[in-house]
Amino acid sequence: MQELFVISDCRVVTVEPVGAAGLQVAAQVKHSHACCPSCQQASQSVHSRYHRHPADLPSLGNAVHINLLVRRFYCRSPICPRWTFVEPVPELLAPWARRTRRLAGAQGQVGVTCGGEAGARLLRRLGMPTSADTVLRLVRALSLPECAPPSVLGVDDWALRKGWSYGTILVDLKARRVVDLLPDRTAQTLTDWLIDRDTAELKH
Repeated sequence: MQELFVISDCRVVTVEPVGAAGLQVAAQVKHSHACCPSCQQASQSVHSRYHRHPADLPSLGNAVHINLLVRRFYCRSPICPRWTFVEPVPELLAPWARRTRRLAGAQGQVGVTCGGEAGARLLRRLGMPTSADTVLRLVRALSLPECAPPSVLGVDDWALRKGWSYGTILVDLKARRVVDLLPDRTAQTLTDWLIDRDTAELKH
C-alpha cells in the first residue's frame, strides 16, 4: 500500500473506494513534533486535530482524495507571537490548498498545452477533474522556465484594444517565442528595455 500511495512525510492508514471511480486515502503526518513557522522552535504539545481533504493525482484511472489528519500545536516559546500553529506538510500541500502540489503542477501543465476549456475536458477524462477557470489560474501560478537571452530580437506593435491602445511585442526569432510585452510602443520604452539587455541583435 505504501508503495502504491507514496505521500511525502506521511503514513498511509487506509485506502477505500468512494463512488464509482474514486479513492479516499486516509493518512497522517509521520513526525511526532513540528516547528513553529515564526520562531522555528520544535513542539510536541498538541492543541487539537482536524482533517484536510485535498485532491491528489489519480490512481488507475480513479480520482484520489486524501483524508489527511493534521495537528495544531502549542508554541512553547515565551517570546513567540504565535500561541498555536498547524503542522506544515510543505512538500505535499501549500497552506489552505485544496489540491496537492503535484496535482496542481500536472493540471497546470495540461493547461499550458491545451488551454482552459480543452484542458478541463481532458483532465476530467484523466481522473483529475477541475474547472476551466482553475486550469487557467494554475497556469498563471507556474514558474516560468529559464530561457537563454535572445540573440536575434524581433520588434512589432500589438493591439490591446484595436484602434485605441497599442503596445510593443518582442520576439526571440531563433527560438520563436515571445520574450516580453511592453505597455506602449514608444521608442523610449523600447530603449529602456534594451539598455538592461544588451545581448540581442535587433531586427525590424
